Amino acid sequence: MINKIFNIQNKQEFTQVALEVFKHQFTNNRVYRSFCDLINVHVSDVTKVEEIPFLPIQFFKSRKVLSSKENIQETFTSSGTTGSTISKHLVTNINVYKESYLKGFAHFYGNIEDYVVLALLPNYLERKGSSLVFMVDDLIRKTKNIESGFFLDNLQELSKKLEELNKKGQKVLLIGVSFALLDLVEMQKFNLKNTIIMETGGMKGRRKELVREELHNILQNGFGVAKIHSEYGMTELLSQGYSKGNGIFETPPWMQILTRDTEDALTINPKGKNGGINVIDLANYNSCSFIATQDLGKVHKDGTFEIIGRFDNSDIRGCNLMVL
Repeated sequence: MINKIFNIQNKQEFTQVALEVFKHQFTNNRVYRSFCDLINVHVSDVTKVEEIPFLPIQFFKSRKVLSSKENIQETFTSSGTTGSTISKHLVTNINVYKESYLKGFAHFYGNIEDYVVLALLPNYLERKGSSLVFMVDDLIRKTKNIESGFFLDNLQELSKKLEELNKKGQKVLLIGVSFALLDLVEMQKFNLKNTIIMETGGMKGRRKELVREELHNILQNGFGVAKIHSEYGMTELLSQGYSKGNGIFETPPWMQILTRDTEDALTINPKGKNGGINVIDLANYNSCSFIATQDLGKVHKDGTFEIIGRFDNSDIRGCNLMVL
């Protein structure tokens, strides 16, 4: 089945595989099955993707969300604020995650060996269990370039490296958390010609939150680039969406985004209408592939999507009876 997931070619194949994955998880995932029973949806009722139930993401904080009896190879955890419950994604086959992010990167950006990857992810490096650090660490290795690497708070060193690589005409991917990228451009202005700047979001309490347009404008001016790229991922997913500018994200062929009605969590919105983001990530074969997130967004007619905010706790309605 994993081979089938990563070889999806079109919408029809996606639908077919998604329904197969739903049947597998309905049968083998106790938490997901209990949720489906609670909302009175049986596998025999579901004939199209929009009818598949989406598990509220909070279940990853309170339950072991597993569709496999295999041993757990890796546990990814969310950052969480002090005192809050963290999400745990139990991964029974780490090679599925590796295949997902390597094929996803190649799908959008080509051969990883063409790049030097520089990572500015201080808050992620300061804790264990980050799926983002796991992915970026492997991407750095896969470049097979000694110039690739992580930077914690050594901004002077990173600045020097960016300038040197720019002079050489080397293709560079600088992936960083928003507050650290802002720190870098406040220290020095750049005029980078062959560098992709990719933000992973989040001020994490280090700075005032900015709207995307404001953040991207500051970074574009600071780095001297026309567009700021973005990565959309989370602890509970094994796949990522990517934006090559303007906050418009695309997904790899085995991932799809829908939105749900903010007043009725079981109703899927038509494309173009704002709502809660529901993610289908078929790479989550061994956990749960159908997740209702706490993000708000919009899906466009061509399947691209944008994130426009988050629910606060008072906004989350419906489908949470079992989380308590």
